[in-house]
Amino acid sequence: MAGCSSCSTTTGGGGCQNNGSCGTSDCNKMNSFDWLSHMGIPNVDNFDIVEVKFKGGRKDYFRNVNHLQLTTGDPVVVDVPSGHHIGYVSLQGELVRLQMQKRKIKNDDNITKIYRVASPKDLEKWEEAKNREIPTLYRTKQIIDEIKLEMKLSDIEYQADNSKATFYYSADERVDFRELIKILASEFKIRVEMRQISLRQEAGRLGGIGVCGRELCCSTWIHDFKSVSTSAARYQNLSLNPTKLSGQCGRLKCCLNYELDTYMTALEDIPTIEKPLVTEAGHAKLQKTDIFRKLMWFSYNNENNWHSIDCDRVKEIIEMNKEGKKPFSLELNDVMDLEEEKSNSNIDLELLDKKFSKNNKKRKKRKPRQKQPSNRSAAGAKTNTPPPNKDQKDRQQHTRRKPSNRRKGGEQRKGQSPPKQQPSTDQNNPQASQGAKPKGNKRRNNRRKGGGRPSNNKGNQQNDQ
Repeated sequence: MAGCSSCSTTTGGGGCQNNGSCGTSDCNKMNSFDWLSHMGIPNVDNFDIVEVKFKGGRKDYFRNVNHLQLTTGDPVVVDVPSGHHIGYVSLQGELVRLQMQKRKIKNDDNITKIYRVASPKDLEKWEEAKNREIPTLYRTKQIIDEIKLEMKLSDIEYQADNSKATFYYSADERVDFRELIKILASEFKIRVEMRQISLRQEAGRLGGIGVCGRELCCSTWIHDFKSVSTSAARYQNLSLNPTKLSGQCGRLKCCLNYELDTYMTALEDIPTIEKPLVTEAGHAKLQKTDIFRKLMWFSYNNENNWHSIDCDRVKEIIEMNKEGKKPFSLELNDVMDLEEEKSNSNIDLELLDKKFSKNNKKRKKRKPRQKQPSNRSAAGAKTNTPPPNKDQKDRQQHTRRKPSNRRKGGEQRKGQSPPKQQPSTDQNNPQASQGAKPKGNKRRNNRRKGGGRPSNNKGNQQNDQ
């Protein structure tokens, strides 16, 4: 048989034999890892008391009188005041001695003994007894409502011999349940034991998942519940919101006590501020404190702008206020004049201005680019040519023709006379001396009408003479 019915690591000898490191289901609940199991301690000095775990994480100690070879997770039959019960071995050896010292349990004759390792028949009877727990729980809640008792029933645990049942309940005030015990004893034919538990113990027995995503600490390893006060939240600068600070039990979370010692040691270096700091800029009021970074945020006259300063600077300002002095502001170390502050703050800007002014002088001014003339080919494509020299520019200006005033089709503008053509001086070209022939459709129209341009016969006759 395995150490528990839900454990997937089964062996022939019983139990998972992992010394408390089993990570499957109920085996991991309220477990303690035996880190001395492989150290080779002599058998003579072995501690004969064994820690046994029961339902809901309840643990008790029993003496191994018969020197049984036990392993973590083995089911054992133990002696109880009203019969016998079955539990699982959770810890043995020298660590049990340390746990008993921690819980302040004396090693005397009050510790009962272990009978034997549980057999299959013992486990079958125990399963039959456990199957009665849920129907008994529902029926008992109905009886409590009928009697109108102000109590909350959370869990029921049947003994392995099916002769006794323990009822766990919680209540704010004292409850008279004598009539309830008579009804339960006559209806279920068992001995009834009523045990009142706190809300934290109730959450530990029921179990659950916390806001951190892990199983509740009260159902895994916490066995001594310490009181948690709101001062623990104040020291950690937490908002006093009951919905965020309370756990599933409805009380303050136990984890508020975990880091309280660390916060207390860190708060020793942080000064206590009873009144606002007095400066020339105004009264600075404390808004927030970062305990581990040792920074404190202040605001002038409850403004929205916060100024963060070191704790050492806060101590200096407090001492200066006690002497009647006012610092200029929170950030400055001493009382400084405003002119000195500005001069020191503008040094970097002046150096940057000098740096860039030198660089601007070294840069050469670039001349604007001149547009390059484009020569069009016969096909109309643009060809780039190198820019002309000064002599070529002068020649181009002399040989450049005036723009014609003629429109398309040879028509003249109104109020303008046709341009005069200068006779060419080329002797080799006799036609050029006669003048250029007019172009356009006007000459053709004149010829059709019978008119034309007067000939230069007279001039030619005179030249012949």
